[in-house]
Amino acid sequence: MVGTLDRERTYEAWLVLRWQNGDVDAFEKLVARFERPLFYYLMRLVQDEPSAWDVLQEVWLEVFRKLKKLKEPAAFRVWLYRVAHDRAVTRVRREVRREETDEVDVRPGEEFEVFEDAEQVHACLNRLRPAHREVLTLYFLEGMGYEEIAEVVGAGVGTVKSRLHYAKKEVRRLIEESGGHA
Repeated sequence: MVGTLDRERTYEAWLVLRWQNGDVDAFEKLVARFERPLFYYLMRLVQDEPSAWDVLQEVWLEVFRKLKKLKEPAAFRVWLYRVAHDRAVTRVRREVRREETDEVDVRPGEEFEVFEDAEQVHACLNRLRPAHREVLTLYFLEGMGYEEIAEVVGAGVGTVKSRLHYAKKEVRRLIEESGGHA
């Protein structure tokens, strides 16, 4: 078994060297050799078939661009899986952030209480991130609903609700921090 693994690693290193010397066929052989096991690996990480295919394509594009710079052809397998890991982790993190942003919901009846001092609220608005400032302005000053705001800012309704939630929380914090004098 050890002899077989050694031969496989040697063959992979040989294919890498051939690719680095301009043999396009060698790259195709590497793809054919690793596509299925790499896809299986990616499926375990991203847990979604379309995403796994997308990540796999990103991996092969990166490998295509950077393989000529790989200094140790024998390290190809580990390097390949590291590229796959990094791409998959990036995808998963992006999806988690998207879900967190889309899933925050404002509870019914949890509306922003009217502050007595409009000047104070405007001062706080100026200290918010632009995306939060924008949704608060559209919601309270323009009287727009979630769907309208989503259309204006080019985001989903869940994202709008999330931004409103965090913007309201930040305004409250800023007012409390200032002792009522923003």
